Amino acid sequence: MGEGRCRLCAARLEHIFADLGTTPLANSFLRPEQLETIEPSYPLRAFVCARCLLVQVEEYAPPEAIFRDYAYYSSYSQSWLAHARAYVDQVVARFGLDEHSQVVEIGSNDGYLLRNFREREIPVLGIDPAANVARVAIRQGVPTLVEFFGTRVARALSVECPADLVIANNVLAHVADLHDFVAGMRLLLAPGGVVTIEHPHLLAVIEENQFDTIYHEHFSYFSLSTAKAVLEQHGLRIFDVAELPTHGGSLRLFACHMDDSRSQAPIVADVLARERAAKLDRLTTYGDFARRIAAQKRAILALLTDLKRDGCSIAAYGAPAKGNTLLNYCGIGRDLIDYTVDLNPHKQGRFLPGSRIPIHSPDAIRATRPDIVLILPWNLREEIVAQLAYVREWGGRFAVRAPELQLVA
Repeated sequence: MGEGRCRLCAARLEHIFADLGTTPLANSFLRPEQLETIEPSYPLRAFVCARCLLVQVEEYAPPEAIFRDYAYYSSYSQSWLAHARAYVDQVVARFGLDEHSQVVEIGSNDGYLLRNFREREIPVLGIDPAANVARVAIRQGVPTLVEFFGTRVARALSVECPADLVIANNVLAHVADLHDFVAGMRLLLAPGGVVTIEHPHLLAVIEENQFDTIYHEHFSYFSLSTAKAVLEQHGLRIFDVAELPTHGGSLRLFACHMDDSRSQAPIVADVLARERAAKLDRLTTYGDFARRIAAQKRAILALLTDLKRDGCSIAAYGAPAKGNTLLNYCGIGRDLIDYTVDLNPHKQGRFLPGSRIPIHSPDAIRATRPDIVLILPWNLREEIVAQLAYVREWGGRFAVRAPELQLVA
């Protein structure tokens, strides 16, 4: 994206959707020796394009900086692993995938999803730019190419292994060069093949005030309409869509080559109509988001401050990117939150960017018995509340956004 230009249609960006201040990169967790240094921070502003209505953040940090020493590993959430298994069950049955098929996943992380295809002896290839995460996948038998995906990589792979299924689950939002990425998917896709894409639904972001899903590595935020526009520009057609509860409300898109004979499922038109009914096709709809999230910021601070004033000890659960957006936008640090915990051992012993709250093992919660546990990955709240049911033994409660921050016994 050129300076101040839309990454989809190149129109000048002038309308702010949300201004979340200046923050470090959301996954730039600090080692103890880095606490004496100044963290690089960048403006975190989301714009909406007046021409095509794509919501997007400015590109301050190059993708190479964001995904170097990447701390996100998909395998530490049981509900996410179950989501991946259910997806594989569905697509294998629906599209008749077998040992003669080729599956390629872009943004394959630690191989958490492709392992399910391998167990069925279906050939797979993962592509991920984070070498540290890719090594885990490779050790577990998932062949992984350590590259940023685009037309260069796609041209080479299309000769060796054109894909019957191209998977881009929760990766499209992370792409700075949308056109190169989507053009690459078309090049890689075999005739008669299918692309599946999962992404948070902008309609849910707006309706649920999900401001904390905005951070620097999420370059774009898609409605079905804007996703459809970018795919069609590069010869891909959406023929089906599924609405998912993941990430607070997501869409799974099923796309094929433009000349594929598949008919379009009625739900595609239904979701587009619902977006129009919510007025996502009007620029004025996007103008109220900033006011609403500012009010939510004040409410979050008021609740936590009141709890602290009443003598409550507060710990957090999780070290997700969305949690770092929330903490830094609201100005929450160790004056309110004693520590956070995370199942991911690659995050334990580090500190959250910006707030510098220490990250411990989940064992710390049982050891310190906090009065309140603030659940930062609110999209996993049911899994986490069940995992931490023992907190109730000492009268502890949970604080979770739903979408307002609430106390749950």
